[in-house]
Amino acid sequence: MERDVSQRWAKRENLALLTDYYQLTMMGGYWKTGRKDLEACFNYTFRELPPHNGFAITAGLEQLLDLVENLHFTEQDLDYLSGLGAFDDAFLDYLRDFRTTCSIEAVPEGTVIFPHEPILQVEGPLIEAQLLETAVLNTLNYQTLIATKAARIRSACGSDTLVEFGLRRAHGPDGGLSGSRAAYIGGADSTSNMLAGKVFGIPVTGTHAHSWVMSFENELDAFRAYAACYDQPILLVDTYDTLTSGLPNALTVFKELRAAGRPVRPAIRLDSGDLSRLSKAAYRMFNEAGFPDLLIIASNELDEDLIADLKRQGARVNSWGVGTHLITSSDHPALGGIYKLVAVRENEKAWEPRIKLSSNPAKMTDPGRKRLVRYYDGAGRPLADLIRLDDEAPDVIDPGQPAKPVPFAERHDLSFLRAVWDATRCESLLQPVMKDGVRLDPSPSLKEIRDRASQQVAALPEELRRLRNPEIYAVGLSPRLAAEKVRLIHQVPGVLPAEPGGPSESGGL
Repeated sequence: MERDVSQRWAKRENLALLTDYYQLTMMGGYWKTGRKDLEACFNYTFRELPPHNGFAITAGLEQLLDLVENLHFTEQDLDYLSGLGAFDDAFLDYLRDFRTTCSIEAVPEGTVIFPHEPILQVEGPLIEAQLLETAVLNTLNYQTLIATKAARIRSACGSDTLVEFGLRRAHGPDGGLSGSRAAYIGGADSTSNMLAGKVFGIPVTGTHAHSWVMSFENELDAFRAYAACYDQPILLVDTYDTLTSGLPNALTVFKELRAAGRPVRPAIRLDSGDLSRLSKAAYRMFNEAGFPDLLIIASNELDEDLIADLKRQGARVNSWGVGTHLITSSDHPALGGIYKLVAVRENEKAWEPRIKLSSNPAKMTDPGRKRLVRYYDGAGRPLADLIRLDDEAPDVIDPGQPAKPVPFAERHDLSFLRAVWDATRCESLLQPVMKDGVRLDPSPSLKEIRDRASQQVAALPEELRRLRNPEIYAVGLSPRLAAEKVRLIHQVPGVLPAEPGGPSESGGL
C-alpha cells in the first residue's frame, strides 16, 4: 500500500521540466553536434558536512528513481520549449519520444556517508545522463540534509520520542512532504504532516492549538471538551499561565477521567516558557496526584543543542516536537552536493577518465568510474572507506586475518592506514538499482530504510556522533585512483609540468 501511494504521488505530474535551462541547451548542443550517444559516467557526491557533523545519512533515492522511471516530455512541454525559440524542431521531435535508458548504482538509502564519496553513479548516453543532473541534486541534496539533521536531533533526544512538527515552516508543500520522509529516515518517530502519513505510512501525531482553548469561555471547559472528543487527549497547557492555570486545569481533567474509569495516560504539551522549570513542576504536580507516567511533550523552536542542554538541566520532558530547525536545517540550509562527469567512452571503446580542476583543492573531482568500499572491525563498526577505480581487483579480507592496508591514501593518509589495519571484512556500498532505465528490485519499505539508518548510526564510534567537534572519519583513495588523478592533473596544459616520461598531450581529458 505504501509503495503504491508513493508511486501515485511521484506520478502526480510530469517533472521533465523540473530542470535548469542549461540542461536543455546542452542537450540540444549534444544532439546538434552528434554527441548525444557518447557514453558518459557521472558521480553524485558532496564536498563537506554541515557544521559539527561527523557523518551524513543518504536519503531521497526512492523519489529520484520514481522521477527517472517516469521521465518524459508532454506535448505541453514541447509547446513551451518551442515557444522559447531556442530549440530546433528536429530536437523537439527527439524529445517527444524521450525515455531514459541510463543505468544507476547507488549507496542504499539510510546509509551513513562522508564527503567526497561517490553516492550515486549514473551511466548512459551523455544527452540523457546530463538531463538527470538537476533532478539528482534537487532530490538527494535536500533529503540527505534533513535526514542528517534528524539523526543529530535524534541523538540529542536519546530514548525520548521525537516528533517532526515542521510542515508549517517547510519550504513549500513538496519541502514539507519530502522533508517529513527524510526526517523519519533520520530518526523521527512520527510527524504532524497528514499527507506524509498517507503517502509514506509515517505514524502521525499531534495535540491542539491555542485557538482551541481560546474558542471556549474558559480553559477548563476547553480541556474537558477536548478530552471528551478523543481517547488519548494531549492538552496544551500554556495558553494563559502554565503554572497557575494550564497545569491545574489539565490535572483536574485527568483526575476526572480516572474517576470515570477511563484508562488514559495523562499527556500535556509545553510550548513556551522555561521548559526545564515547567516540566519539573508538571512532573511533580502529577506525580503527587498519583500520575507517575505523565507524558510531557515540549515544543517551541527546539534544536539538538537546546534539547541536549535541557536534558543536562534535568528537564522531565520525554517527547520532543521539533519543527522549524529540523525541516529547514536552519543552521546549514543546503547540502553542497555536486554531479560531475567522471568518464566517457565512444563506440564501446575503453572508458576515458575526466577530471575537473580548481584552484581550490576541495573542488577537484576524482576521475573515473568507481567503487566505494567500507572496512569494518570484528564488532561491525566502520573503520574507514576506500574509493577505488571500477576495474581494480575486488577487495577481499579473510575473516580473522589482519587487513592488508593500501600503501597510500590521498586523504587522511595516516589515519586511513591505521583504521584499515584492524579490518576483518569490507563491503562495496554502490549497488545497482536501475539498468537501462528499468528498476532492478523492489524498493525497501520506509521503515526498513529508517531501521538501516538507525543501525548505521548506532554502529559508529561515539567520537563521530558527538554534537561538537566530532572526529573526522577516514576516507582514502586507492593508489591507482590517486595516481590517475595526478596523471590527469599533469596532462592539463599550463597547470603543471608533464610528469617525467609521461604523456604531454591532454587527450585523457
